[in-house]
Formats: sequence, C-alpha cells, structure tokens
Amino acid sequence: MMRKLLFTGASGFLGYNIRPLLEKSYDVHTIGLTDDDDIKVNIAKEVPPINTHYDVVLHAAGKAHVVPRSEAEKQVFYDVNYQGTVNLCKALENAGLPKSLIFISSVAVYGSEYGELIDESYPLKGDSPYAKSKIMAEEYLTKWCMDHQVRLGILRPSLLAGKNAPGNLGAMVNGIKKGFYLNIAGGKVKKSILMAEDIAHLLPLLEEKGGIYNVCDTRQPSFGEISMSVAKQLGKGKPLSIPYWMAWCMAKVGDLFGNKAPINSYKLEKMTKNLTFSNEKARKELGWEPLDVLTNYKI
Repeated sequence: MMRKLLFTGASGFLGYNIRPLLEKSYDVHTIGLTDDDDIKVNIAKEVPPINTHYDVVLHAAGKAHVVPRSEAEKQVFYDVNYQGTVNLCKALENAGLPKSLIFISSVAVYGSEYGELIDESYPLKGDSPYAKSKIMAEEYLTKWCMDHQVRLGILRPSLLAGKNAPGNLGAMVNGIKKGFYLNIAGGKVKKSILMAEDIAHLLPLLEEKGGIYNVCDTRQPSFGEISMSVAKQLGKGKPLSIPYWMAWCMAKVGDLFGNKAPINSYKLEKMTKNLTFSNEKARKELGWEPLDVLTNYKI
C-alpha cells in the first residue's frame, strides 16, 4: 500500500517539477486553487474540507516572487504563508493527524543579502513580509507539531532551478533568449541553487527524521557558469560581460529612477555579492546528496 500524501500548492512551479516523482512513491492528493486539484480551496481564506487521513503532508503552498507595493499586497504574504498554515493544521486536526508534516520554508528567513555558507545556526533576521510570514509559519508549526506529536521537517531551499523557473533564473533564461542578458565582471558571483526535484528526493528522508535543513547544491556554481550552460542549451553565443565600473555607472543613473530601474545601486550589490548557504547538516544527518545544478538544469 502506498502511503497517502497531501500536497498543498501542487499547481505551482514546485509541483510541476516534483509531482511526477512523488507519484512513484506516494498516493498523492493535492490542495490548491485550480480545477486540477483534488481539493479546490484557498487555504488563506478558509479551513480546507479534508475528510481523508493522510500519512504525510507536504505543505508547499505559499506566496513569493513579488515585491509588495501596498499594505494590502504585504498582507497577502501573511494570509497565505501564515494563516494558510494555521487553517491547514485546523483541517488536519479534524481529519486525523499525519505521522509527519514537511514544510517548505526558505533561506529568506535569515534576511541575508550576502554571505558565505550560512548554516542553520544563523539567526532568523528576515524582515520582508515574505520572510516574516515564513518565520511565523515555522514557529507555529514547531509548536503545533510538538503539541500533536507530528514529526516536523522544515526545508529552507535556496533559489530553485527546474522547468519554467520563476524569479532570477527565469529572468536569466528570458534575457539570454532575447539576447540582452549581461554578466557583470565575468559573472563570478555565486548564489546557492537547488534542483527542484531534490525536494522529492528529500521527502522520504525527512519523513523518517524530521528537523530543519538548508538545502542547496554542493558545487555552488557561479552565475557566469549557469548563464553559459543556458546559452549553450538555447544555441546562443556566450553571454556578454560588462566591467564592474560600467555597471556601477549604470546603477548610479538607475538610482535616479528608484526601484523601477533595471539596475540601481541596491540591485548591483545583490548581483555582485556572493550569497551561499551550507547544506552540510542535510547531507550529514539525512545522508542526502543533491543533484549537481550545472549538469542537471535543463530549460
């Protein structure tokens, strides 16, 4: 008998990349906002009508990848990431408690713009609505799981790579397709990345052990290496690189236009400073080896 898995947020980017893998090991049921979901409901607004007992819950429903422009938009992060978690737990209390619950958090909880091999002992200083709402959800789940004897696994993934990747990687792919992607100073900057399908590989390990883990690739490839790989796959030439001084001048002009500018001093700093996380704890305690992003990232 396959174990029953409830997957929230399965209709998003992560679900698209890992659901086929999960279905090899679990009887997967989904909660989400689309007609394809088994339970169509907005967990940010109501307690979902769950009437089946599940062995494992993978809670990946969340709001990300948007810079909020108003108080109302900020509130959505708390509604989805925090209140959605509370509503899910209420539903699980009614339907019967799972053995384990895996929550997809984020390295954003550390609030770091740059740093090298940040590990799980680092303080949670994230103060964006996204980071704060994830921290609140982590704290709520830690208490709820302890009170109800449910094994809790929290994954803090770095930037995710996979088919139709959103965010920075999606922007890179589009830029290279259209021929206007530029590396700065040779693209030496490193940002931790994780192949999305690694979440599926981690699930059975976490189900047994629980715990809080940063998850990312071990090699930590540079943006220059990734952009080269993407360009090659698209049959494009090597992405152009501009010297730092030129980018700095462009950023100074961009500062006059604020956040709307494609580059300003804040964005330049983010684009040229390393931000990497340590996966040592997950590798040691879970016996997990991540996929190598450079060889596995196919557009």
